Amino acid sequence: MTDARALQARLDQQRHAFAADPFPSAATRRDRLARLASMTRHHRDEISQAIRQDFGHRAEAETRLAEVVPLLMAIRHTRRHLKRWMSPRRAAVPWRLLPGRARIHRQPLGVVGIIAPSNYPWSLALMPAVDALAAGNRVMIKPSEQTPTTSALLARLVERYFAPDELCVVTGDADIGRAFAALPFDHLLFTGSARVGREVARAAADHLTPVTLELGGKAPAIVADDADLAHAARRIAFGKWLNAGRTCIAPDHVLIDAARLPAFIEAIREVVKTFYPQGTASDDYSAVPGDASRTRLEGLLDEARDHGCRVIELGERLELSHGAKLPPTLVVDPTANLAIMQEEVFGPWLPVIGVRDFDAALARVAEGPRPLALYAFTDDPARRRRLLEQTRSGGMVFNDTLWHYVVPALPFGGIGESGMGAYQGETGFLRFSHQRSVFRQARHNAVGLLDPPWRRWWLRLLGL
Repeated sequence: MTDARALQARLDQQRHAFAADPFPSAATRRDRLARLASMTRHHRDEISQAIRQDFGHRAEAETRLAEVVPLLMAIRHTRRHLKRWMSPRRAAVPWRLLPGRARIHRQPLGVVGIIAPSNYPWSLALMPAVDALAAGNRVMIKPSEQTPTTSALLARLVERYFAPDELCVVTGDADIGRAFAALPFDHLLFTGSARVGREVARAAADHLTPVTLELGGKAPAIVADDADLAHAARRIAFGKWLNAGRTCIAPDHVLIDAARLPAFIEAIREVVKTFYPQGTASDDYSAVPGDASRTRLEGLLDEARDHGCRVIELGERLELSHGAKLPPTLVVDPTANLAIMQEEVFGPWLPVIGVRDFDAALARVAEGPRPLALYAFTDDPARRRRLLEQTRSGGMVFNDTLWHYVVPALPFGGIGESGMGAYQGETGFLRFSHQRSVFRQARHNAVGLLDPPWRRWWLRLLGL
C-alpha cells in the first residue's frame, strides 16, 4: 500500500463484496473464524520468532500466553455462541399496539478498520477481528510499523488464508496509518496511546465513522491492610513485568499502607528473584524495543532520581543487538507532579506509594482519571463493594491482575481517558453490529382507534 488511492481501492473491493453478501450465514462466519484459528495455531512458532526479532527478545511462553492462547479461546467461545448471538431478539410491545410484534435484528455494519499497536502485535490486531468477522463484516487491519517482521508475517499469512475482500492487512509507515484512519469505514477500532487516539478520532469524524478507542492509562493496584503481602506481590509482579511492563492493563503503580511499604518492597524483591533467577539475562524476561521507548523510560527514571525518589533496580540493564532488557525497578513515593505519575509508565518501572489507609487509596483512585483496569487486593466484602460503587474503570480485578482480559465472555474496553467502547464476546459482536428495530403490525388491529379526530373522553379511556 503506497498511497490513499490504493487504500481506498482495497476498501471499495471489500464494500462490493459485502454488498454481494450483506448477511453471511452462520456457517460462513464460523468458517472464517476457523481459518483464523488455524492460521494462528499452525504458525505459532513463526509468530513467536517474528515477535522475538522485532522486540530484540520476547519469551516464547509470553507470546503463547498473551498472543496465541487468548485469541484461540476467543475464537472457540465465539463459534460456540454465534448462532444465538445472530438470532433476532423479541421486544415487548405496549398493549395499545397489540397484536403488533417487535424484534431486534442484528445486522453487520459493512467494513471494519482495525489499527493495532506494537506491544502485542498479533493478538491486539486479531482479537477485534474475531468479533468483527463473527458479526458478518469485512475487515481491514493496519498493524504497527514498529513491528515490521510481525506485520509482514501477518500480511503474508492473512493473504494465504483469506480472500482480500474478506480480511486484509495493510502495512506501511505512520503516513499510511494516518491515511488508513481517514478512510470512510463503517467502524474503526484503535488501540494505542491517548495522543494518537485523539488524532484517529479527529480523522474518523470527517466521515462520521464510529470509533472504539482502547487507550490504556495509569492502572492502580491497591493493597489493603488485610491483603496477604506475598500473594499481592506475586500477582502484581506477574502483571507488571509480563512483556517488560508494556501491557496496557499492567499495574501502573501500587498504593499501599505506608506502614506495610517496606515489607511489600522486600516481598517484591523475593518474587523477582523467583521469577527471573538469572535476572534480566533470564530467557523469560522480555526486552523493550525501540530507542524512543527506552529514551522516554530513562527520562522518567532520571527525573524521579533528580527529585529525591528512592529508586530500587532489581537487576542489571542488558543491551541486545536490537532492543534492551531494562530491569524491574521500583520507584518509591514519587510525587504527583513527576512525569512518572502523570503519564502511563508502559515499561518495567513500578511506582510504589505509601498512603495513610485504604480510604486514602480509594479516594485517590476515585478522584483521578478513569483507568483501563483497577486492581485491588482485599478479602473484605464491604471494601470490594465500595470499590465497585465509588470508582470507575474499564475493568476491575480483585486479588489478581490481567486475567480479566482472557475471559472471553467479559467485555474489554476503557472509559474516559482510557478509551470508549468495548469489544470481546457478545459485547464485541454487538459493537460491530447494527441493532435494527423491526415492528410488524397484524392485518387486524385496533391502532386505528388512535387516529384523529381525537376526543378527550377517548384519550382518557386509553390512558393518554
